[in-house]
Amino acid sequence: MVFLNILIIVFLIVCAIAIGKIKDLIGAVILFSAYSLMMSVLWLILKSPDVAITEAAIGAGVTAILFFAVISKTKRYEK
Repeated sequence: MVFLNILIIVFLIVCAIAIGKIKDLIGAVILFSAYSLMMSVLWLILKSPDVAITEAAIGAGVTAILFFAVISKTKRYEK
């Protein structure tokens, strides 16, 4: 169980750093969704299911949908 906790924390740290450094907006939204989903798993491991459900619904679900809706309204220029 300790190994799983360390693995989740390392994933969250790497994901947070990658979100800050990535140049592609869609990639950042996908990483942010993965980060939010993993945060909900972490809250579940910490035995706080109410926060886990809220994080999964708002963090990974609604926020990702809103980000993708806004991105679909913008124009992307490929190099």
